[in-house]
Amino acid sequence: MPFTEEEKSRLLAVKGVGPTVLKRFEEVGLDSFEKLASHNASEVVALVSSMLQSKCWTNTKAVEAVDAAIQQARKEISN
Repeated sequence: MPFTEEEKSRLLAVKGVGPTVLKRFEEVGLDSFEKLASHNASEVVALVSSMLQSKCWTNTKAVEAVDAAIQQARKEISN
């Protein structure tokens, strides 16, 4: 099940997170704040990189964006 519209809106407000990043999260099964928040950035980057068979997600900016998205998800579920 994909992110809700509210979750998408909150994640898209995070620097470096765009529609393609959300799509990649969903493609690896991280389709809710709860699921995203249960991982760390290196795990998510490894999942997406493996799926894409590409190292593009391992650059510093991508890792920072993924980490910021995870932090936002954790913040949202703690409220």
